[in-house]
Amino acid sequence: MINMLRQFVADVNFEMSKVSWPNWDELRGSTYVVLYLSLIMIVFLFFIDFFLSKILNFIL
Repeated sequence: MINMLRQFVADVNFEMSKVSWPNWDELRGSTYVVLYLSLIMIVFLFFIDFFLSKILNFIL
């Protein structure tokens, strides 16, 4: 069992060494993109929900 755990940790270290990690500027840019798109989706879904609820209240 311990040998399997050691092999697993060695494999994880090997695979993590192949990962290309973003630098700080790339990470910050990606974070801004995610935040802006999330904000746009929040506003869009708010208006869709608002108008659909008004339409349903008018119909019913």
